[in-house]
Amino acid sequence: MRLAKIADRVAGLGSDKWAVHVEGKQRRSRGEELIFLSIGEPDLAPPHAILDVAAKQMMSGRTKYSAGNGEQNMLDALARFYTKQTGRKITSDQFIFLPGTQTALAVAFLSIVDPGDEVILFDPYYATYEAVVAAPGGIVVPVKLDPDTGFHPNIALLERAITKKTRAILLNTPSNPTGAVFTEAEVKAIGAVAKKHDLWIVSDEVYATQVHGDHVFTSPFFDKALEERVIVCSSISKSHALPGFRCGWIAGSAEFCARITTVSETLLFGSQPFLEDATAFALTHEFEETEKMRQLYVARGQALIEGLRGSNKVSARMPEGGMFLMVDVRKTGLSGEEFAFRLLREKQVVTMPGESFGTGGAGHLRVALTVDEAEIRQAAERIAALAAEI
Repeated sequence: MRLAKIADRVAGLGSDKWAVHVEGKQRRSRGEELIFLSIGEPDLAPPHAILDVAAKQMMSGRTKYSAGNGEQNMLDALARFYTKQTGRKITSDQFIFLPGTQTALAVAFLSIVDPGDEVILFDPYYATYEAVVAAPGGIVVPVKLDPDTGFHPNIALLERAITKKTRAILLNTPSNPTGAVFTEAEVKAIGAVAKKHDLWIVSDEVYATQVHGDHVFTSPFFDKALEERVIVCSSISKSHALPGFRCGWIAGSAEFCARITTVSETLLFGSQPFLEDATAFALTHEFEETEKMRQLYVARGQALIEGLRGSNKVSARMPEGGMFLMVDVRKTGLSGEEFAFRLLREKQVVTMPGESFGTGGAGHLRVALTVDEAEIRQAAERIAALAAEI
């Protein structure tokens, strides 16, 4: 039977990128002991108080249908959260509640991209970005980031990539996979380019609360003059260690959210009220657990870098934000994919090849800082040992 063209457009843009991880899971099922550094799933427990709210609200009857764009208490919580974050008045009609950042991204591109439209991605980019652009018929235009400058953007290269077909720029800071946090000047320059060429900015901000050291998170949504063209996609999956809750949202102008509510409702009409209640609670309270999680990512990143310091073939730099870092294996002469498969099969460490995140990640591994420090140090020893053998 014939399928719609969307099936062909997204073919090969999903599970194929996770081949090393899949083989690792198969090996573990056969009894092999492996160190898994491939998936960005927080290993720490979420704040218990959020779970208590979810359980209490579920048992109290908050299990019925909900509003298509989100429960009012949830929208009010988002308005307070973004008013505090941006420093300007944000209202509750500027949001749509959705099941996670992935769905938010899909809804965003379904709403702004027609077949043949081009979307600029900074390369390396998260593994599902190609699919959410391709699904409505969009064409990915990668703009490479230089690993030797910390994967920060070259604005001149960005502007040269724009054509008459360009529709949007997809921005992700802090970045998965690179750990780069774009500076305020860089974000402002991207915003100026978008305004000059009348482009949308889709901003994936799922790691916004996990910024390390002296780096500062900046969003194009902070600028009122860009509000009409900025679509923020985010969730509590990473910030509160709750990926299984599937609680995310779109933030944008009130006009944009009103016009695309019917688009989102074709995919999911409303969410679970008890989970929205828990998300509203998460966004309006502070938790020791979330700060501890961020501190542990920093300590683990430092431990991995220290473990590689004696190698003359592999290296890494401290991520500026998020829960990943990139290990540079280019001096071994292997691609990231070749190194990752050998690391799995010879040293029992599971990582993600940089090539899974675009050509800009070639010659690198993405390492998730989601195991304890002792395992991180052990993994670093094994990475260095394999590099020495090569």
